[in-house]
Order: sequence, then structure tokens, then C-alpha cells
Amino acid sequence: MIQASLSADHGGELVLSGTGARPRSAELIGPRARVSARLTGRGKTWRAVLPLHASRWSGPDLPLPVGGYDVEVIGADGEPVEVHLDLELVQLGPIRASATGSSVTIGPPIDPAYDSGEGQAALERRYATRPAGLENAVFFESFYGRNASCNPLAIDRELARRAPDVVRYWSVTDLSVRVPDGAVAVVDGSPEWWRARGSARLLVINDWMRRRFSRRADQIVLQTWHGTPLKRLALHRPGFDPRRMAAVVKESRRWNVLLAQNAYAARILTKAYAFLTRPVWVEGYPRNDVLVTGDGTAVRQALGIGADERVVLYAPTWRDDREQIVEFVDPAELAARVDAVVLVRGHSRTLKPGRDAEGPRVIDVTGYPDTAELLLAADALVTDYSSVMFDFSVTGKPMFFLVPDLEHYRGELRGFYFDLAAHAPGPLVRGMDELVTALTTADPAEHAERYAAWRARFNPRDDGHAAERVVTRILDQGFVDR
Repeated sequence: MIQASLSADHGGELVLSGTGARPRSAELIGPRARVSARLTGRGKTWRAVLPLHASRWSGPDLPLPVGGYDVEVIGADGEPVEVHLDLELVQLGPIRASATGSSVTIGPPIDPAYDSGEGQAALERRYATRPAGLENAVFFESFYGRNASCNPLAIDRELARRAPDVVRYWSVTDLSVRVPDGAVAVVDGSPEWWRARGSARLLVINDWMRRRFSRRADQIVLQTWHGTPLKRLALHRPGFDPRRMAAVVKESRRWNVLLAQNAYAARILTKAYAFLTRPVWVEGYPRNDVLVTGDGTAVRQALGIGADERVVLYAPTWRDDREQIVEFVDPAELAARVDAVVLVRGHSRTLKPGRDAEGPRVIDVTGYPDTAELLLAADALVTDYSSVMFDFSVTGKPMFFLVPDLEHYRGELRGFYFDLAAHAPGPLVRGMDELVTALTTADPAEHAERYAAWRARFNPRDDGHAAERVVTRILDQGFVDR
């Protein structure tokens, strides 16, 4: 029989113990993270300590992401051991956890008094109407707090360098999200989060704002967005939906300034979001500076990839009609057939509902903090309709477009702003065999002219200095004080 307890020691632990021979292994397995137990004991009793925290991607040791985890114990005979847990919800330092059956649930690190509709409504009223003045601070949020990445991250780094006295808050879904050095993590929905968002002089975000938000006098919202659009968005999406249109207009009225990667994106975004009379900064994307100034050596080392190995990054976009990543590729088969390490990068919207892909020479990097570093480490990109195509082209490395659902996506789900087949800077393929052939035999010279035209149109300002230009404008216009 296995006994269990939850302990706050060492940042939170699940402790299992039993009689008989010590198990071979014990693991806590989640969709995006897993940890192994420290096993002790010989002979009559044994003990397994499963930490509720981990170091991922060679980063700092942080609490595990919020979600459900399976407890898997393999006995001394190599057979699974049945586990029955019954542990009530407890606060363990920076996390909350409970256990039932063979599963452990890790909850958000928010006081239970606020983790409810009533609690959140009370915080909304408190921080939306308070009379206190603004703080010389910036509130950053990327992809609803799922990570600290994208344009907000690059702006954070440049602002920290040039205005180190400015306080920098980062919105995070939980404390598994790594924030930049010197920044303050505020958990979404906590009193600290509401206070920081309501008092910061500048908000830098890359997606819609959530929950109730009323911009205060002298408060500035810089919307960086998160990609040059191929697929139609906001007011341009197929089908007439009055509620969606009202929501789009309400959202864009919260923004003071919009950042665009290029002039093409500026034209699309201003119309799609009815952002027609306020400033648009066409400065290139700060997140792409590293694609000009950096190299992928450190990223490859963090992922355990050899310097001489070929790396193919598979990064499809999300689909409106499904929660998880599309299944057009068997990553392990692809790795074997093209003799490469395959990195699988799901869209941020598939991070929570999905599970990591597994297999020989396959690394699921959907939970990796920043996409730009993955683009830097990759030798080739396989995508479909994702805006990552407009970023990867900064590198000049080959791109391949796996589009078996092209007609359905273009004609029914979203629609395009331009004909991808006519302008793509790489081959369009319809299935696995065609993709393998393209990856092993394609001649980059065949698409060189298109590639050059693509970069001239979409990357003229991606020169490694976009963050510098954006922060200069922030400081010059007095959005924050140095």
C-alpha cells in the first residue's frame, strides 16, 4: 500500500512511501512537464519524493505549470504499481495542489478568497475605480500571460538597459512562467495583478486585453500585436457577427498606439481593428532583432542538440475548429526520413489543451519561452499559414509550407489577404511524402527571386534595431520617465 502526503518543503513536494522493495521509478507526468522522484530506502520500506517544481530548458527552477498530472510508479519487477491518492487542496508556498486517485492537480497561486467570480468582481471594482496616482512602471503581457516573450520581451530588455529605474511588471498565468531579470511577476487575477495593471503608466501587450479594463487618464497602452497577417482577422473574418464586431471596436479603443512590422501590416491592422485615427509605429518587430544580432548556439545547447545536427522547426498555426495542434506530420517519422532533429512548436492557443509530442529526435518546444530563439536555432522552417513565416524570412533560411487543408482554411475557416501560392518564398506541399522530398531535394535557388521580393516587402525594418527605435519613441514621448 502506498501512503502519500503533500509537503511545502523545498518549494512543494508530493511524498510517496510504501513497504517492500523500492520501485524502479516514480514520475509526475503532465501534458507539458514531467518530474522524476528521488527514491530512497532498502528492504522493508521505501520513499519517493516528487518535486512540484522543475528547471526546464536549462532555466531556473520554477513551480510546475498549472494543470493535471499523472502519478506513475514502476515497481521493482518492472510492472506499474497501482496508486490511490486522497489529498485535500493545500497551499504549498507558491502553488496550490490536491490529489485524487492517481492524479495531482496544481492550481493557480491565488488566494482562494479571490479565485472565484465574486472575488474577481470585487478586485475589478477596487482597482478600476481607485483614485491613486499612476506609477512609473510598465505592465507587460504576452499571449495572455502564457509566457514572457515576443515583442513585449524585446521591449522589456531594451527598456531595462536604458531606463533601469522603471518598474517592470509581467503578467503570468502562474509562477512556472519565467520573467526577465529584474522584472516582477504578477499572477493573472491576483490583487497584485489588478493593482499593477491599473497603476502602470504604460502597458505593453501583444494580444487582446482581458477582464474589465478602463484606461485611466495619462495611462498609455502600446499594442505590439504578434505577427504580420496572412489570414483574415478581427473585422475581416468571414461571416457577419455583430457581437464580434462590437467586441473588436471596444477592444481597439483601449489602445493608444499600434506597432506594425511593416507598411503592409499597418494597412491591414488599422482597418481590421478600426484603428484609423491613432498612431501606428512601423518600426519592424523588436522580437526579430535577435535574428539579426544573435546565433542559435546557446539555444541548441539548452535543447540538447549537437552543433552539427540539422534542425527542422515545425510550427503550424492554430485552427478555429480545433483546440490542439494539427496532425499533418508524424514528427518522429519526419526526423528519421530527413535525418534531422524536429522541433515541434504549437501555437500559443494550443499550449494549454495539448500535450508534448514525443519520439526519437523529436523535441516539443511549444512551452519554450520565446519563438524567436527557436527560429534562430533552426536550419529550416515548416509552417502553413502562421505569421512565423514573416519572421523566419529575416534569417534567409529555407521555408516549406505544408498546406493539405489549403482550400478549407482559405475558403471556409479564415480567408487570406493575398495569394500564398503566388508569393510564398518556398515550396507548397500537400502531404508527408511531398514534404520529405522538398526537405531533401529542394534547391533554394528556385525560390530565390520570390524570397528576395518577400523580404523587401515584409522585412525592410527588421534590421536588428527595432527595439531600440520603439523604446526611443517611448522615452521621447514621455510614456515613462527614465
